[in-house]
Amino acid sequence: MPATIRNALILAFAAAVSACGTSSGGVAPTLDAFPPMPNDKAPGASAKANDTLKALGRGVNFGNIYDAPREGDWGLVMRDEFIDVTASAGFNSVRVPVRWSNHAAGTAPYAIDETFMAHVEDTVDKLLARNLYVVLNMHHYRQFDGDPVDPNETPVDAAVLDERFLTLWRQIAERFKGRGDHLVFELYNEPHGRLTASKWNDLAARALQVVRANNPDRVVVIGPVQWNSADALSGLKLPNDANLIVTVHNYAPFNFTHQGAEWVSPPLPTGQTCCTGYQESQLTAPLDTAKKWADANRYPVYLGEFGAYSKADMDSRANYTRLMRDAAEARGMGWAYWELAAGFGVYDPAAHVFREPLRNALLGN
Repeated sequence: MPATIRNALILAFAAAVSACGTSSGGVAPTLDAFPPMPNDKAPGASAKANDTLKALGRGVNFGNIYDAPREGDWGLVMRDEFIDVTASAGFNSVRVPVRWSNHAAGTAPYAIDETFMAHVEDTVDKLLARNLYVVLNMHHYRQFDGDPVDPNETPVDAAVLDERFLTLWRQIAERFKGRGDHLVFELYNEPHGRLTASKWNDLAARALQVVRANNPDRVVVIGPVQWNSADALSGLKLPNDANLIVTVHNYAPFNFTHQGAEWVSPPLPTGQTCCTGYQESQLTAPLDTAKKWADANRYPVYLGEFGAYSKADMDSRANYTRLMRDAAEARGMGWAYWELAAGFGVYDPAAHVFREPLRNALLGN
């Protein structure tokens, strides 16, 4: 499920901060071992970054698989079928959300479980072998954002969260350093809550420096706070690096896209259709904000998530999806639909067929 559920998370945030606690000594480990890359003069995107954004093109998220607390907790496990149908349908790219934090030790050196790492690696390599671009990210590190942990998620000492985030990236970057330019890293999905703009800008600069130690030229995706909101782009300070793409997410109009979603509190009523002229203006406004920022700052923007939950009627979901696709592409944005085969899914994993209205809205003429 996407981590854009502002209502539920905001309500939980105050309790979460208290629940996270502090270390027994109350002193966080130093981050001196992870110096930040300067972020005072971002040069604008390289030709490589701009070309990569174009190559990402039309993509889909492999959501609710590796981003669940444990694979299978949210109803899906990885199947080679998913790779095959994605490639054959004509998608250009796949975003692979991964909850690395629940598959790593809670104490230094925070080693990622080898079996889990190899499993994710196998999926990435199979996607790359099909000539798909892959955006590999870190997703749903709940404590890192200051949120309560999910069922089946193991909490860690709150004092080590930042050090652990950076050390996890050190391991990921080392493991995938030999892959070609079709592999893109995304530092973190939807920072919010505990991750204020200033804190996230600092940690992103440190994480990019970690990645650059052994992936000096790899294209890296960085998004703003407030759940990758376009409205938060003004507070984003990119590191002084040209091989970057900026990401935003857009689920507007939220009362349509998340109607009936069980994780939203209070629940949004069902029966909302789409799309009126007003709804279309809600949908396009964040993209206009992102486009204006991109033009001013000379970095391309990737629409990393959008989608409508299955409680909406199919005609409205297809209308919304086609409008978002066309609006993003008209503004020069590559995109990744949320998601392949779960509650927002374009593919029915039980019937082994695409939901044709959604597939056509994403990929049709």
